[in-house]
Formats: sequence, C-alpha cells, structure tokens
Amino acid sequence: MSGKTVTRAQLGEAVYQEVGLSRNESADLLESVLSYMSDTLAQGETVKISSFGSFSIRQKGQRIGRNPKTGEEVPILPRKVLVFRPSQVLKSRINSGNSSVSE
Repeated sequence: MSGKTVTRAQLGEAVYQEVGLSRNESADLLESVLSYMSDTLAQGETVKISSFGSFSIRQKGQRIGRNPKTGEEVPILPRKVLVFRPSQVLKSRINSGNSSVSE
C-alpha cells in the first residue's frame, strides 16, 4: 500500500480542476455535499452513490468484551456504526488496478 490519504483540500482542488468553479466555490460545493451526506446518515437513511457504493448506519447490540491486559469481562454498550459497501464497479476497478487518478 502507498499509505497516501486524500484530504478535503485535495478533493476541493480536484473539483476546481474538473468543474472550473473558483477554488472557494469548489470548496463550498464539497462541504455542501459532505454535509448533506452526514445529515442524511445521521437521520438513519442510506446514501447511495452510483458506481461507487453505499453508506449506511448499522445498529450493533450490547455484547461482552474482554480487557486483553487483565482478562476482565466488560460490557460493550450498544452503538451505531457507519458501514460502507462498495459497488461492483468500484470493486472491479480496484481489483483490476485501473485508476484514472495520476500519482
């Protein structure tokens, strides 16, 4: 793995390069999209992006865990977790190694 991470600034720059909006407008557009996705997920709805994947919230129940240091059993409280399921298009693109993003 390359260990590289794509940041909001890089995504905003990519929008600027592709769409032709100003850098500030591109950053605002990106923030609007991310905010809308966050709000939708917080309401318990699923976000599906065609040819990319879907984000959803899953409820995990309470269970018993174990402290690895002491061996003591501790309850793990119920919680919600974010789940991403990639589309078949994204899976095949990753497995074939094809990428249109230059390094």
